This record gives sequence, C-alpha cells and structure tokens, in this order.
Amino acid sequence: MPGDGPGQRNVKEFRAFRATVEGMVQGVGFRYTTLRQARQLGLTGYVRNLPDGKVEILAEGERVRLDQLRSWLRHGPPGAYVRRLDISNLPHTGLYQRFQIDF
Repeated sequence: MPGDGPGQRNVKEFRAFRATVEGMVQGVGFRYTTLRQARQLGLTGYVRNLPDGKVEILAEGERVRLDQLRSWLRHGPPGAYVRRLDISNLPHTGLYQRFQIDF
C-alpha cells in the first residue's frame, strides 16, 4: 500500500475552519447536534450561539473529517433551516483538547 513501506508513513492533514451558520439555527438543537457530530468525527473546537441569531463553529482536526462536518453544517439537524453558511479556512493550532459548547 502506498505510504506503508519502510521509511514511509501516512501523514494526516490537520486543518481548521471557522464557520457561521445563518437561518433558523437557534432553539432547534443546532449546538448540541453539532457537538455530537464533531465529537463522533474526533474534532476539537467549539460551537456557540451569537447575539445576532447565528451559530459560530470553530473546528480543528483531520481534513477529511472537517469536510464531513462542513457537509453536515449545510443542513444541520432536523428542525433547523440553514439559509447561509460562511466558512473561513484557518491554520491548525492544536489549542483545543476536545469539542465543546461555548456559552
């Protein structure tokens, strides 16, 4: 297999992104289901409600797992309506130990 031979190793790409989700995303369990999704994917960071009615997510981890969370954020949990998703890619910092809800 490629990357498994002597002197080779599989290198995982670690990245991060900050997302803001706009629509009907507060009061519908968006933070808690995002928390569950991110933890299942092994990501770190946070999710929080913003005063303007949006939800902000900062996630760090393997690129492929971040892509999975990004896809999930496009629709969110049942009962949510995502009108707009803005994502900014960031460098991975490793500052977060786990994914949590930030209040």
